[in-house]
Amino acid sequence: MQKYKLNFELVPDGCWYSNLRSILPPKGWDIVRRDAYARAGGKCSICGAPSKRLEAHEQWSYDESACTQKLENVIAVCPDCHAVIHIGRTSLKGNERAASEHFMKVNGCSYADYRAALGKANEDHRRRNKVSEWKLDLSWLNRFTQ
Repeated sequence: MQKYKLNFELVPDGCWYSNLRSILPPKGWDIVRRDAYARAGGKCSICGAPSKRLEAHEQWSYDESACTQKLENVIAVCPDCHAVIHIGRTSLKGNERAASEHFMKVNGCSYADYRAALGKANEDHRRRNKVSEWKLDLSWLNRFTQ
């Protein structure tokens, strides 16, 4: 499977509410998201487009054998990239066409490539949904306490 700059990140259903905004106190979330914005320097961390309205996005990895959801990074992304990343939500809102066009533009790929990548993301999502309970690894946050 081809590696892209912009990818879908379908969170397993059982992890939908394991986000930093719901776990951290508001002041803690502000520190994390502002750090992401500062590192981005006013540009989307994925497509590089300048943006006055960046959004903080949590990047997670999933170890299915250890049943662990691990926070890997928090990055600043433009709304268009964020819509692609969360394509399921975007589709429910009726905005999949714009997201698909942004995916193809950023990745320099065809609609067939878009569909293949989405199919792979859905396959990963179905497989990860078979894990009954995920442990949470937030060790990435240690960078703020050192």
